Amino acid sequence: MTHTLAELDAIRADCRRMVTRRAAISAGASVVPVPGADLVADVGILKKMLPQISERFGLRADQVEKMDSTRAQQVLAIAASLGNKVIGHTITKHVVLLLLRRMGVRVATASVARYVPFIGSAVAATISFGAMKLAGNAHIEDCYTTARALAGLDDARP
Repeated sequence: MTHTLAELDAIRADCRRMVTRRAAISAGASVVPVPGADLVADVGILKKMLPQISERFGLRADQVEKMDSTRAQQVLAIAASLGNKVIGHTITKHVVLLLLRRMGVRVATASVARYVPFIGSAVAATISFGAMKLAGNAHIEDCYTTARALAGLDDARP
């Protein structure tokens, strides 16, 4: 799983593109006039996207379990120091809902904005897009930092 800085940078760039695509899907779901449809879509998107990001960096739960115990402990310690409860753990609906709750004001605002005539859907889509980008990119940066530290590249700046 040891990566070079160039490999990590390429993985990070690829993951950012994936997050942007998924954020666009989230924005599209937010304009559906069915209450809760956006939340269901966001949970599904995050439940798939976060493990995919972790996997690209070699930090998905099953990948960490296959590491020797010292290395696995390092992964979990670095992730904990970053406040990341996703790296090295199985992503459940509960974990995703906790993440969405941390972004609660944005999610609630998007849900309410949808009902404002004319511009409400655009506002809801913009907020959903931004919230998904924020969640995805934050996870990318945590994975990048963790993988960089494991590879002995932690003195480099992102």
